[in-house]
Amino acid sequence: MADSRRLDMEGGSLEVDFAPGKLDVGDEAVLSHIEMAASAVVAYFGRFPVGHAGMLVVPVADRGGAPQGTTWGDRRGFQGFTRLRVGEHTTQQDLDNDWVTTHELVHMTFPSQEDDHHWIEEGLATYVEPLARVKTGEMTARSVWADMVRSMGQGEPRPGDEGLDHTHTWARTYWGGALFCLEADVEIRRQTGNRKGLQDALRTIAAHGGTIDQDWTLEKTFMVGDAGTGTHVLTKLYAGWKDAPVTVDLEQLWSDLGIRRVGDGLVFDDSAPLAKIREGIAGGN
Repeated sequence: MADSRRLDMEGGSLEVDFAPGKLDVGDEAVLSHIEMAASAVVAYFGRFPVGHAGMLVVPVADRGGAPQGTTWGDRRGFQGFTRLRVGEHTTQQDLDNDWVTTHELVHMTFPSQEDDHHWIEEGLATYVEPLARVKTGEMTARSVWADMVRSMGQGEPRPGDEGLDHTHTWARTYWGGALFCLEADVEIRRQTGNRKGLQDALRTIAAHGGTIDQDWTLEKTFMVGDAGTGTHVLTKLYAGWKDAPVTVDLEQLWSDLGIRRVGDGLVFDDSAPLAKIREGIAGGN
């Protein structure tokens, strides 16, 4: 390894190794970006859920653009380990716009699942990543909702769909899983008067040791998460979605949340019935 750094934060540490290779922006810029991503995870979960995590930054010659990442549990002596491929010509703007690094670190916060449940791993990271970045000021609530309005429909079932556990397309894995998380977040907040949300369920799972180095069943994972909110939302929602193509009326949901599309932008309606829940999920403007 050419270089090695250690980032200490509330709850654990992240050891970052740089493989040999050239990076136009320099190691420090990449390290700063990784630290910001880790800070977003800490902001969302209250602490870094994995006590001992590692990351290998691999420079990729003659390439630019956003980083690419893969994360595993219980690898190389770490509870969670990420390989982050960064192009030699990746710019600071590429790093500022990058969501992959945070997405990969979110993977460390949830138990490893069987292949049929890959949708919750990817869907959860897709849903949580922007919300975590709102907490560090990297994104605004408006930009998060704009992305959801633009993309969440990809998670709806298509003809021939047999439920999330049996339909392993890219769209259902990433956006179908994210749609499940959105529905769960809204319903938890409905049932608890907006006092609890999906964030509380996920914090409880992580606090009970449910991180990527653990092989928990999804039933156990959701049971622990439900205990953190005092509801049965995750368990019941999973029972309904796992074997059946459940469709969400997204237009009605956006309206209830007070999200209005105006041209290419959004306007928030604070008089909408679920406007406070919208703010509870992603904050204000």
